[in-house]
Amino acid sequence: MVSLQNHVGKILISPEYFTKLIGNTVTKCFGVISMNVTGIRETLKAAMPLKKKHDSVRGVKVRFVKDKLLIDLHISLMYGVNMNAVVRSIINKVGYTVEQSTGLSVEKVNVYVDSIRV
Repeated sequence: MVSLQNHVGKILISPEYFTKLIGNTVTKCFGVISMNVTGIRETLKAAMPLKKKHDSVRGVKVRFVKDKLLIDLHISLMYGVNMNAVVRSIINKVGYTVEQSTGLSVEKVNVYVDSIRV
C-alpha cells in the first residue's frame, strides 16, 4: 500500500491498482502478446481454477522506494516485431501513464522479454 500525504489529506493507493493499470497499459502496446507469470507464487495462482485472474495482472511487480516506483514487467512478444522499439515504447507508455494517473514519479521500468511467439 502506497501512502501519500498532501494538503488535503492522506491518499492510499493499493498494489492491485498499480498492477491493473500497468498490465492494461502494457497489453495494449503493439507487439505484446501476453504477460508472463514470474516466480512460483504467480505460477501456482495461475494454475488454480478457483481464482481466475485477468491475464494482464500477471508479470507485473511494483516496488515503492523513497517516493519513486520501480516496475518490473515480464512479457511475450510477437515474432517479427522490432524488440528494441517495442520495449522502448512500453517503458515510455508505462512511465507516462503511471505518472499521469497517480502523480508518482517512476524511477525505472525493467522489461523482461521471456518469449517470442508466432
